[in-house]
Amino acid sequence: MAQRSIPAVFMRGGTSKGLMFHARDLPENAGDWSPLFCGAMGSPDSYGRQLNGMGGGLSSLSKVCILAPSTRDDADVDYTFAQVVIKEARVEYRSNCGNMSSAVGPFAYDEGLVLGEDGQCEVQIYNTNTHKIIRSTFEVEGPVAQYDGEFSIPGVGASGAPIRLDFLEPGGATTGHLLPTGNVVDWIDVPGHGPVEVSLVDAANATVFVRAHDVGLSGIELPSEIDAREDILALLETLRREASVRMGITHNAADAARTASVPFVCVVSEPTDSVTVSGEVILAADAHLVARVISNGQPHRALPLTISLCAAVAARLNGSVVAQSLETLPVGAFRLAMPSGVLSVDAEVDRRDGVWTARSGTFYRTARRLFDGKVWVP
Repeated sequence: MAQRSIPAVFMRGGTSKGLMFHARDLPENAGDWSPLFCGAMGSPDSYGRQLNGMGGGLSSLSKVCILAPSTRDDADVDYTFAQVVIKEARVEYRSNCGNMSSAVGPFAYDEGLVLGEDGQCEVQIYNTNTHKIIRSTFEVEGPVAQYDGEFSIPGVGASGAPIRLDFLEPGGATTGHLLPTGNVVDWIDVPGHGPVEVSLVDAANATVFVRAHDVGLSGIELPSEIDAREDILALLETLRREASVRMGITHNAADAARTASVPFVCVVSEPTDSVTVSGEVILAADAHLVARVISNGQPHRALPLTISLCAAVAARLNGSVVAQSLETLPVGAFRLAMPSGVLSVDAEVDRRDGVWTARSGTFYRTARRLFDGKVWVP
């Protein structure tokens, strides 16, 4: 089988990894990108391991970012995110990845897409998936971004230089509305289970929030435990598909089944002692909320950054499923206990004339440039 090579950089961004491409190195017609991305990542793979490509068999390790200089007055670079499905020859472009967004600014600087001097660099990123602006702020040394540092994030076994991400006006990233149904809570009837109360919120990425005990979980299960519960995964997928239709993301359940990237499903519960995938104990007092996320049909090993932002926004919506799970509304950073530790996020939300608006969300991440060269694709 003949192969071709494409210039690429492989990077870690937050708790994800993916290939970084310049749009100039890809076919001019974006409709021709998906086969190349599938070939590069090793999809489809019925074994779920992507051994024939760069992917790692997890949704967080099967990602692609495409960058180009921006033609917009309010942005430096345009960034398109692609989620490569593992077991199917399919790529989804409906959502953004917050973790890989942390790699975009440093990549743009290293590659000369933006200029700067020693010290702090600020890059305005336009995400084409969500039509939102992300401001990335990080340290640089001469011609390259600074990656070494003492800042640590849960889920990554090494420290790095902090990267600040400010998601500006994140509401309606997927659907155009912070509350796509107009309601803070909705009820979805699941055949064989009964009605389930949910909150359908769209900030940075569309998300279905549901209480753990309403779907037969304690809330502190590890990803492997949830993965072994086919009945729970089926129930959550039913909720996701119906939510997709109600939020206006897809027209029907069949379309929703083919659009696995959004909405995400976030299972929440009140703070309680829990254990991480590394065996570390998280005390109830160290978090405001416990969260578990289903991403592209898989229990996430950490917590997608965009869903962390969405949860922080939902926490400030009076009466939402998330707000109901809180003892008190936190002032300042919102701390979420998840399978890899505790993640903190700041979110600014206000309500005027009865309308909720998400103003911004802020995180700190780390990233690392792993290698650059050429990736070979069929």
